Amino acid sequence: MSKSKFLLRMVMLSMFVALGVVISPILRVEGMCPMAHLINITCAVFLGPLYAFVCAVLIGIIRMTTMGIPPLALTGAVFGALLSGILYKLSKGKIIAAVIGEIVGTGIIGAIASYPVMTYLWGKEGLTWFFYVPSFICGTLIGGSIAYLLLKQLSAMGYLVKIKSALWDEPEIRKEEKVV
Repeated sequence: MSKSKFLLRMVMLSMFVALGVVISPILRVEGMCPMAHLINITCAVFLGPLYAFVCAVLIGIIRMTTMGIPPLALTGAVFGALLSGILYKLSKGKIIAAVIGEIVGTGIIGAIASYPVMTYLWGKEGLTWFFYVPSFICGTLIGGSIAYLLLKQLSAMGYLVKIKSALWDEPEIRKEEKVV
């Protein structure tokens, strides 16, 4: 592994974290943060599942400590970011797979995982296991749609391949990129 490519990935990760913290208040309503899903999917496509997971954790921690956001900042991001990267990789570069991973990971898994966290650790009463599912699904659909359009446009212009080639040493990147 090239040290310069690793450094470039660290810089890109840092930029995603900073951007995620700054744009997260945009379009945010309680329990729904569409811009976080945009960042998760884009980071998963550019950097892969592990980096997307780390990015989501760092953004969540920063948002919780500086903005007073509840633990939903973590439960509503980490599962989707990881699954987005995994499905993107398993599909050999299908952008829609990354979006579906975010929707399932955050909209369903993260929403259900939020129940025990908010009930037992945060002290919220009167919640059900599926309380957060509607708002999380809506947020992922909005953020996922924006991410899909952005990544599709980058791919159509040839920039997605260039960005990934700059970040990774893998020669098969060029042939695995698919818009759908």
